[in-house]
Amino acid sequence: MEAPQGLCYRRATMSAVQTQPVGDLLREWRRRRRMSQLELACEADISSRHLSFLETGRSLPSREMLIHLAKQLVIPLRERNVMLVAAGYAPVFPERPLEDPALRAAREAVGLVLAGHEPYPALAIDRHWALAAANDAATRLLAGVEASLLRPPINVLRLSLHPEGIAPRIANFAEWRSHLLARLRHQIELTADHSLNELLNELRDYRLPDGAGKPPPDRENAGVVVPLQLITEGGILSFISTTTVFGTPVDVTLSELAIESFFPANPATAKALRRLADEHD
Repeated sequence: MEAPQGLCYRRATMSAVQTQPVGDLLREWRRRRRMSQLELACEADISSRHLSFLETGRSLPSREMLIHLAKQLVIPLRERNVMLVAAGYAPVFPERPLEDPALRAAREAVGLVLAGHEPYPALAIDRHWALAAANDAATRLLAGVEASLLRPPINVLRLSLHPEGIAPRIANFAEWRSHLLARLRHQIELTADHSLNELLNELRDYRLPDGAGKPPPDRENAGVVVPLQLITEGGILSFISTTTVFGTPVDVTLSELAIESFFPANPATAKALRRLADEHD
């Protein structure tokens, strides 16, 4: 089935499998979650001695025990597969490209959500913030962006903060940049993804647009949400955003897919977006 008009899909790739002992991986994730052996043992309903043996390699966890502990530690599905392989087991969670026939229902669901959000912008991103799909309202806001930033794979954070992206048109750039970098740091803490850490360093090095250090303009939602305030020919469009993920996914690709939906933060923005949609019909 063809993707809905205005949508584009990107193939996901499997990360390289680590070769660390499974006990080391288990200990690293426990420490990353700031849990003691006793705390994790209580959560997993096992003895702290047994957990200690698993971490030091004196005992090898069964596949079921490893999956159980990974669930308690909220380890991403991709990294659960890494742990299983490190312990000598086959990966449990499949990773398919988004265009795989097995994910047809998921693709259609994403397409329906994005199309249904018109005339407001919405896009789907993978774990590295690469654009998987976008509706027409989102693509209409990318006028003037440097062409190299729009060549696949399109990175949404790079598109937002690069000086040749939409950064010069973000009225509250300092606030929005701080918000995005905080989200990225939180994601790195949760996933331990080295590629995301490299992306964070890249984004920090970008030249700031003129006036980026000025206080953000007055806004209606201060203290509640961080808006995206975009300068356009028709004035400043103000958005608030929400993130949607698949509930209890069993596929790596779906577990890493998120839909970012932007809503008008005021009536003037809603009116302007409806007008833009009418002009492009």
